[in-house]
Amino acid sequence: MAPMTLPVPRPATPADTLIDPSIDLPADDGCYRALQARDARFDGRFFTGVTSTGIYCRPVCAVRTPRRENCRFFTLAAQAERAGFRPCLRCRPELAPQALVWSVQDASGILVQQAVRLLDAPEAWSTGDERGATVARLAARLGVSDRHLRRIFEAALGVSPLQYLQTRRLLTAKQLLTDTPMPVTQVALASGFASVRRFNAAFAGHYGLNPTQLRRGGVRPAGESTDVAVATLRLAYRPPLDVPALLDFFSRRQFLGVEWAGDAATPVLRRTVRLQSQGAAGPQAHCGWLDARFDPARHQVLVQTSDSLYPVLPQVIRRVRAMLDLDAEPAAINAVLHPFFPEGDGLRVPGAFDGFELAVRAVLGQQITVAAARTLGQRLVERFGEPIATPWPELTRLFPAPAVLAQATGEALGQLGIVRQRQAAIVALAQAVDAGQLLLQGGADVATTTAALCALPGIGDWTAQYIAMRVLRWPDAFPAGDVALQKAMGVQAQPQPARAAAQASRAWQPWRSYAVVRAWAAGSHANAIK
Repeated sequence: MAPMTLPVPRPATPADTLIDPSIDLPADDGCYRALQARDARFDGRFFTGVTSTGIYCRPVCAVRTPRRENCRFFTLAAQAERAGFRPCLRCRPELAPQALVWSVQDASGILVQQAVRLLDAPEAWSTGDERGATVARLAARLGVSDRHLRRIFEAALGVSPLQYLQTRRLLTAKQLLTDTPMPVTQVALASGFASVRRFNAAFAGHYGLNPTQLRRGGVRPAGESTDVAVATLRLAYRPPLDVPALLDFFSRRQFLGVEWAGDAATPVLRRTVRLQSQGAAGPQAHCGWLDARFDPARHQVLVQTSDSLYPVLPQVIRRVRAMLDLDAEPAAINAVLHPFFPEGDGLRVPGAFDGFELAVRAVLGQQITVAAARTLGQRLVERFGEPIATPWPELTRLFPAPAVLAQATGEALGQLGIVRQRQAAIVALAQAVDAGQLLLQGGADVATTTAALCALPGIGDWTAQYIAMRVLRWPDAFPAGDVALQKAMGVQAQPQPARAAAQASRAWQPWRSYAVVRAWAAGSHANAIK
């Protein structure tokens, strides 16, 4: 492969400092044209409030296009609800991809970004506190006063943190009521409400509906067996999305028994999962399975789960979105990367359902091929994984829990062919996660988490950047030491190839994670270290 030709990195302009839903978003007349065309590329980037009906919709809504003078446009669903609009029951705003906010320089932008990501996390929707993540607790976690947080949050987004949180919880509840057979009480608790009474009051106050009015007669797809209870959730994304490439990525790395990825003819991804929730009696584990089917015609992923995962469905939704990178904004990414990778516009950064699992995979894959790392991981699953019953013979085991690998001996790991350095890294990683000292999930602070990872034995910058890219969902991660990446960039022969790669990669900021995936794909290296 010929080396890539990269331009001299240009100085950052003000437009580069903050990538948010308002940048490059068309003005109101442009939004109206996108609405007329039902352009899925703008799904989730704005919502339309119709003054004649009091309803707000996604730009892909199939109803008759309202008159221009009756339309008001909002960046966030919370803004539309604050203005008095109710969500459309047809296009269902809760299905829209989220608008991710990435800031690389502006301090206020970084703070608002972190606040939004923390409020989006279902783990923060505590049922022990009706307000979930209160402004005071959120501000304390971010290291600022609650007054300062409210001020910059409202200045940036036009709504308060509590209004944003309430909209997020209510829209999640609306999706669970519409797409699953969960009892209303269970929906209320899963959405972060302390009681059904308060949930009913909030739902009626915001939407003018009783929660049971959203129930559908058949939540199970036609032809689906009734032997297994399932919930079917619809998750939208913005096109383009290269589904075959995404499934191929997972297929090359799948551990038998834990996951199964289809192909272009069968666009399905299945896996076993383990999640924890915090209840009155303490942490509670929820084990089960999920089945994600791609529907490219509607730009959706249909997700079915076992009923054992009902109490944590908001977590499942968030993690599947991260695993499949459904909230990516291709227009913003391709505006930067298309000149370098014209054939990669549909590629996404494959994420991870379980951050600990991906971190162990990264350790096993250090300096060896994908196939060799898969062999080691398969042995680890068969030795330490917990059996589980599912509807498919391909799914039979759970990935080992952190508590299990934290107690693994060097002898037991050595028998699997894992070298001593990686034995120490896996055990240290498991102990840190099990003790709550290391949080491996989207929304975790990137700088703090990568520094904590590099402080563990046997983990260096390559592993930390790879985890930041796929687990922390950081769009500007860059594993400069990756040999295949250096070859694709044509810098492997230079005296300091990692430094040369990092220097050249500046032209790709703030989307270097996506550039890495495209460079790997362009290199066509099936056995690369990644």
